[in-house]
Amino acid sequence: MVVSARKARNVTAPAKHGFRDVRAGSPARAGTYPFEVGEQVITGWHTHDLHQLEYAFEGVAEVETDAARYLLPPQQAIWIPAGVEHCTTLTRVRSVSVFLDPSLGISAGERVRVLPATPVLREMIRYARRWPIDRDRSDPAADSFFQALAHLIAESLDQEMPLSLPTSTDPLVSAAMQFTRAHLADVTLDDVCVAVGASERSIRRAFASATGMSWRAYLLKSRLLTAMALLAEPGPSVLAVATAVGFDTMSGLNRAFRRHVGETPLAYRRLVLAPRAGQPAESPR
Repeated sequence: MVVSARKARNVTAPAKHGFRDVRAGSPARAGTYPFEVGEQVITGWHTHDLHQLEYAFEGVAEVETDAARYLLPPQQAIWIPAGVEHCTTLTRVRSVSVFLDPSLGISAGERVRVLPATPVLREMIRYARRWPIDRDRSDPAADSFFQALAHLIAESLDQEMPLSLPTSTDPLVSAAMQFTRAHLADVTLDDVCVAVGASERSIRRAFASATGMSWRAYLLKSRLLTAMALLAEPGPSVLAVATAVGFDTMSGLNRAFRRHVGETPLAYRRLVLAPRAGQPAESPR
């Protein structure tokens, strides 16, 4: 399991690579694991021998692989195929993970994806909670249910949402990315060049070669994903979020949100904070 307790506060798992046996010796081919985080949990780098679909009822999760960093906003799901090494950061999250044995026959792909959680998928995930992954026996009803859920997930894999940022093993690009994300409010390309000790031309070429996108495109996407994470919290105002991530005006954030997310920041916030206002059907308990 990710950590030893199902409720955690201010817990950070060791940042080392390893294998996590969520079944703990159970014969079950599939099952669920609920998770509730008070502040923040970092799992450390690990793999599973099972496919994992995590659904966030509220709060924000981030999943990093060697290829990308993925944002999981509330009421969306993230797919992590078996064997993919990843590190998950959970911040004030209530979520449930569905674990599926590859023997169920799902065509999982080889990379992590963020998927829209359709009403049918949400209902099936909630129903699946009656079967914990570490239960002491399996049964035909559970196997049939998870087989159907696996087929539904397979159909959803082509509906991937663009909620990820590329990562890079190039030291120059990696340093530039890290500095950019740490200074979203006012970062410029000149600032990045000074910080990493490289020319603007070198940064532009390295970014394009390593990621297939420009530094400015990376900056915009970083600002949008960070804004989505901040808007999932009930505290800061939309204007404060816009300022924190580097948009000079509310209209600038609104335009970027409409273009890339399909709705205004305020509409997005209302949607993702709805469970906190009291929707018992979405409670993982």
